[in-house]
Amino acid sequence: MTEQLFSAASEVDRAFLFILAFAVGALVLVTALMLYFSWRYHHTRNPEAVEIPGSLGLELLWTILPTAIVMAMFWFGWTSFKAMRTVPEGAMEVGVEARMWSWAFTYPGGRRSAELVVPVGGDVKLAMTSRDVIHSFYVPALRLKMDTVPGLTTTAWFNIAAPGEFDILCAEYCGLKHANMITTLRAVPEEDFRQWLAGADAASARAGELFSAYGCTACHDLGGGQGLGPPLDALGGRTGDVLLPDGGRRRITVDADYLRRAMLDPGAEIAEGYEAMMPSYQDQIPEADLEAMIRWMLTGDTAGPPPGRELAEAEGCMSCHSTDGSSIAGPSFRDLAGSVRRVRDQSGAVHEVVADDAYLGQSILDPGALVVEGETPIMPEYDYLDAEQVARLVEYIRSLGPGGGAQP
Repeated sequence: MTEQLFSAASEVDRAFLFILAFAVGALVLVTALMLYFSWRYHHTRNPEAVEIPGSLGLELLWTILPTAIVMAMFWFGWTSFKAMRTVPEGAMEVGVEARMWSWAFTYPGGRRSAELVVPVGGDVKLAMTSRDVIHSFYVPALRLKMDTVPGLTTTAWFNIAAPGEFDILCAEYCGLKHANMITTLRAVPEEDFRQWLAGADAASARAGELFSAYGCTACHDLGGGQGLGPPLDALGGRTGDVLLPDGGRRRITVDADYLRRAMLDPGAEIAEGYEAMMPSYQDQIPEADLEAMIRWMLTGDTAGPPPGRELAEAEGCMSCHSTDGSSIAGPSFRDLAGSVRRVRDQSGAVHEVVADDAYLGQSILDPGALVVEGETPIMPEYDYLDAEQVARLVEYIRSLGPGGGAQP
């Protein structure tokens, strides 16, 4: 079992271990009796059947003992259920909205995000619902699982004793991309949570603090000077040669994809004139910090993602739409704006349209009106978004088009 990070998890684990012990014990007992009876009453030892009279003691035993076991199982189950359902007074309430195929979390003050961020040691109450079908909010590390039902608000609560990141899954099959319905529960110190809730996320920290925190400044200079590795400032658009593991070389233009590869798999492309000594930062830098560092190296700006990107993440768009040209469940946002699309309207007619602002806005609010040929019409309507929010999403998609300039 994983570490008990949630106080009520001990009750759940106790109920589980009791039931497991009983099941294993019953299996061993029944198997042993079966083997013994097969030997003891084999026809070679009992060629003639005899009547075995009843036993009041045995009848009482197999009535009282199962009853006691069932009552004990009920008690352990009830105490664990009560611990998981009794929300402490003063718990911070976070709204949870499930939809195919993403989670959205709304905090006091109105902040909305696609991952659940909570303070370490703080009691958190979840008020959960669904916009389409039944989903199930499941955090294995906390032994926490609760269905989210359309038109109904279900509740659960938890607290976390230590910082860390934990998976949030959907435990109820909910459609084609059910496996994509995964996000993160991030527990951070109280002060970090207050800053995050106020909007001062780690991704907006100074570049120097980020690069220093991950040890980059030990080998790289941020002001153009030489070090053991290349300087990191104003790299966007630069060209240069890199050496490949097979001894070859190729010319590259520095962009977001190249910088990401250089940080996560530095041995794959070595800048000419430098040694292959940089360690990989794969799974060591949170995505928000990684994006901020790449953005600074390209533009000198450490601001957070474009407002439209933050909204797209919060609304779960990234569960089905990539930003790098790859296919998930719907068309990629990369180079979508301005492209020509073959679509099928509600009458079944197929024609071509240009993905301009009007088309993109309609696709967000009423995705069933024009379905891209070859795509499955699975996207839900986002008709609850206001005009300003739709405009932000359209602007973000447009920024990822040819020459848009935004980093995915």
